[in-house]
Amino acid sequence: MLYRKMGKTNEKVSVLGFGCMRLPVINGEQNNIDEEKATNMLRYAIDNGVNYVDTAYPYHGTGFDKPGEGEPFVARALKDGYREKVNLATKLPTWLVQSREDMDRLLAEQLERLETDKIDFYLLHSLNKGVWENLKKCGVDEFLDQAIKDGRIKYAGFSFHDGPKTFKEIVDFYDWSFCQIQYNYLDENYQAGKEGLKYAADKGLGIVIMEPLKGGRLAGKVPEEILNKWEEAPIKRTPAQWALRWVMNHPEVSVVLSGMTTMEQVKDNIKTAQKGEANSLTEQEIELVNYAKKVFKNKTKINCTACKYCMPCPVGVDIPQNFAIYNNGYLFNDIEQAKTQYKKFLLDKAKAANCIECGECETHCPQNISIRRELKNVRKALE
Repeated sequence: MLYRKMGKTNEKVSVLGFGCMRLPVINGEQNNIDEEKATNMLRYAIDNGVNYVDTAYPYHGTGFDKPGEGEPFVARALKDGYREKVNLATKLPTWLVQSREDMDRLLAEQLERLETDKIDFYLLHSLNKGVWENLKKCGVDEFLDQAIKDGRIKYAGFSFHDGPKTFKEIVDFYDWSFCQIQYNYLDENYQAGKEGLKYAADKGLGIVIMEPLKGGRLAGKVPEEILNKWEEAPIKRTPAQWALRWVMNHPEVSVVLSGMTTMEQVKDNIKTAQKGEANSLTEQEIELVNYAKKVFKNKTKINCTACKYCMPCPVGVDIPQNFAIYNNGYLFNDIEQAKTQYKKFLLDKAKAANCIECGECETHCPQNISIRRELKNVRKALE
């Protein structure tokens, strides 16, 4: 296993991290983890050098408003000496925070659920501008300072789902040790993106990558013309291996999280990580990934770069996010999954249906997208 420094912490973390969000389950029930299979997978990964384990309050539950089975499972799987071998990461459920006392209460609950007296890497979960403003009002900086001082957490960080401007504001607000962002070869300009990656690295933050396979879609639904082109490479790789190695090729990245569901995936990802040195891909290999990007881009329904010049919308429609979900549905030939994401990840006020067709957004769009027309298409396809 290869290890990298986690930013200014000087901690050495495995380039592959075990994300405990997609563990094997019984009868398709997310809150019914297949304990034997999942424990074997996690311990096999640790035995083979993985030392970063990531979970969260709602993982493997029935909703984000209540605790899931993920944290208690991790506590049981890390018994027999395994807890001492890893850096344990979990996340404060920020959407449940309404006061300073809520943060202390939730952290205490998580420590109990994880059966540990310290969380090594503690994140504020899923930050966006609205959540962040609320946390600041509740005194999140003082909470983190105190939790570090009294030893409940070792390092403070955050996971992020918004644009570069908000990302930079959050980075600059507190003396973070690390952050977690979505990044893969199709998402260089999505959310924090490459701009945020560079900004955080320049500030000395360790960087954890989530969704390197875009929810598994870059591992399984790659167009035939891409697969044929990749056959030109001297070293043959699966789509998952190409995607992981592309992320690992970035020297700014500390850990690449993978939510693994089978032992086969664990073994394959460990094998990939063993060769995942920074700057190790050749120019030819990078061009092969760039070819894949172009093919995917040509399949994109709406040529939105998520620059957010169209924002803010006067009535609150999240135009780039609507377009991103819509595009993914067609890119990966999975409209049903896009409908699920549209329902789950967009606030009601942010959905395409709320467009009043004022046209203000179109006057600012550098891509000259007919935004009003395309939002109607989004609504028709996803609602």
